[in-house]
Parts: sequence; structure tokens; C-alpha cells
Amino acid sequence: MNRSGVIGRRDFLRGISAAGLAAGTLHWTDLMTANASELRRQGKACILLWMSGGPSQFETFSPKPGHPNGGETKAISTAVSGIEIAEHYPKLGASMKDIAIIRSLNSKEGSHPRATFLMHTGYIPSASVKYPSLGALVASEVGDPKNDLPSFVRIGGRTKAGGDGGFLGVQYDPFDLANPNQKPNNTSPTTDVDRYRRRLDLLGHLEQNFATTASQEVKDHQQQYNRASRMILSPEMKAFDLSKEPDTMREAYGKSQFGAGCLLARRLIEAGVTFIEIDLNGWDTHDDVFDRTTALAEQVDQPFAQLIADLKQRGMFDSTLIVWMGEFGRTPQVNIRGGRDHYPKAFNAVLAGGGIRGGQVIGETDKAGVEVTSHPVGVHDLLQTVCKTLKIDPAKENMSPIGRPIKIVDGGKPIKELVG
Repeated sequence: MNRSGVIGRRDFLRGISAAGLAAGTLHWTDLMTANASELRRQGKACILLWMSGGPSQFETFSPKPGHPNGGETKAISTAVSGIEIAEHYPKLGASMKDIAIIRSLNSKEGSHPRATFLMHTGYIPSASVKYPSLGALVASEVGDPKNDLPSFVRIGGRTKAGGDGGFLGVQYDPFDLANPNQKPNNTSPTTDVDRYRRRLDLLGHLEQNFATTASQEVKDHQQQYNRASRMILSPEMKAFDLSKEPDTMREAYGKSQFGAGCLLARRLIEAGVTFIEIDLNGWDTHDDVFDRTTALAEQVDQPFAQLIADLKQRGMFDSTLIVWMGEFGRTPQVNIRGGRDHYPKAFNAVLAGGGIRGGQVIGETDKAGVEVTSHPVGVHDLLQTVCKTLKIDPAKENMSPIGRPIKIVDGGKPIKELVG
């Protein structure tokens, strides 16, 4: 019962769960289903801002001004005393009270495909198990299967190595949208709705004979068709139409495609989508790192800050986790081409929203940015933190097709300073 004397959903669930278990009438699987449904009603969601190529920590949120390894990048103060970030992010600096920076993230993977896969799944690629991506896992745990729109939408479409539904099934594959400024292709029936439905019935009838020899393939195919059909016939498809937004809001997010992706992410969450990944490519800065990261920062700073402000204004910030990260960082030493090479030993990530305690920095590196000197954070620690924020049990095991139970996150601990 809340302060106003009204019984809330959580109290109601606790009551029926306790009573049911005590009376022996409610099986534990029923309890899990009830809790899962409650979790979906809470509107938990996650937005992954994926910086494909590996962003330099020195030119983003872990600058080293005054040290030769810091290069040309200057640092600026933020809204939180004592926290400085690279000069190219003034709007995010003003939002620092809502942001947490992890400066001690580390892994052992310095190859783009393997590191991308690890950061998206928590596992190394395997020939025997097709691990699901973070988006698929969140969609399966938190997404509402009754929603007309996909629970997992990927905008930009450049991180195929990041995985898909994996062994969870095609129903958790991402819906890929290349350009957020354009409505998805082929998402309107070419005939009237009645004729469209008759064609779907005919397709199902034709597939019946084939299903006797390839039942799983037919099942997957039908799931994809049913999913797509429900989506394109739904009035919720208007969420993909950015022309519905006023010009002032479009301008607030900036004119970049990444900015349009951030605005679209907010619209999709309002429509019930659970996980949105927005890809920004170009961070593989083996040459000309300072000019290139300056241009990339111009695409990120305003949209990211506006996304935070917009979610707060709409009362969605505390239920929506934003994660900014790439597959690894860049070398402390600038190479002869004026760039930085791959460096998974120490890099950074940013979290905001979802109940994360902002206005703080987790971990540090030495003055040269070479070694993590405090509070090392592994990939599994980060994923554990994401799970705790979204109220997902990271120890839950999903059964793979080879009969092997796979934990959502195998190892690590949540970062207590961020989530308690």
C-alpha cells in the first residue's frame, strides 16, 4: 500500500504471490510469469549508443591534458566539480550530474569483430554456440511480446558482428533500420488489407508440406512473417515517422543522422520498444585522430545531451538506461600517422538514466593513460550493471540447442557505486 492508501501493483503481486505459494495453488513458474509481466509494465528500456571502431578515451571522457599522450585535446570543466572531459563535449559537460563515466573499463580483445561481439554478448564467438546479443537478451527478459513493434531495433546497421537473437530464436533478432530519417522500406501492404491477409493464409498453406521435412525452418519463417505482418498493419508504425515531430524538436537533437537516431529512439520507447541500438561508425582512428574525433564529437554531443533532457522532461529517464561505448579504446601513444591504434587495456564508457547515480567517475588510469590504477571494470561487470539497472537476473540460464545452459552474464559484479 502506498502513501495515499492505494494498493499498488507491486504490493498486489507480492500479496497474491505469497498467498498463492502458501496455499499451494501458485506454481513458481506462475510467479515468474507474473513478475515478468510486472517488469514489462514498468516500462524498462535501454538505449545503446554504439561507437563503432573504438573511440579514443583521450578525446572523449578521459582526457590527459598536460601529458604528451594527451596530444592536442584540451579538457573542460563540467557541471560536477572536479570532473573534466574532452573539450568537444560542452553540452554533455553541462549534463554531467546525470552522467556516470567509467574510466577503467578493460578487456583482452583488440580485434574489431571479437571485441564487438564480446561487448554485445559477454562471450567470445564460438562455433558451437550462437550467443544472443545484449539487445536480444533485454528484449527476451523485458520486452512485451504482445507489442506490435519489435522489442529490439538497431539503427545504423553497421554492427552485425554484435550479434542477433542467437539461440534465443529469430523472434529476438533486431529490426534493422539504415536511415532514421526515412520510414522503413516495404512496410506498407501493396494491396488492401483483406487481400493481404488471404495471401498470408495461402503462404501458410503452401508451407505445410515443406514443414514435414524442415519444421524448424518453416517455424522460423512463419514467425518472421507473422512478426512483420503484425508490425506493418499496426498504427504504432507512426513511431518511425520523424516528420510527426515539430521542427524545434528536430533542431534540438541536431541535424546529423545520429541525432535523428536518438530522437527516433525516444519515439520508439514511447511506443513500447525495449532496446534500441544506434550505431555511429568512424571511430577507428589509426590516422588523424584529433580532427576526426572532433568531427565525430559534433555528431554526438548535442543529440546525447538532448536525449537525456528529453527523457527527463517526459518522465522516462529513470526507467531508460543509456549506454555509450565502443569495442575498445585507443593507444596512449599517438602513432606516426597522427592516430591512435587499438587498446583494450584501458578505455571508457558512459552510463546515464535507468536509476544510475550520475555525477561521478568510476576508476582511473595513471598519468600516461597506460594502466588502470583504481577500480578496474571488466566487460562482465559492465553487463552485470546493465542487468541490475533493468532488473534482469544475470544468473538466469537459457538452454542452448546443444543442451548447454548459458547464463545471461557469466561472471563479474554490478558496480555498486552506480546501482547500490
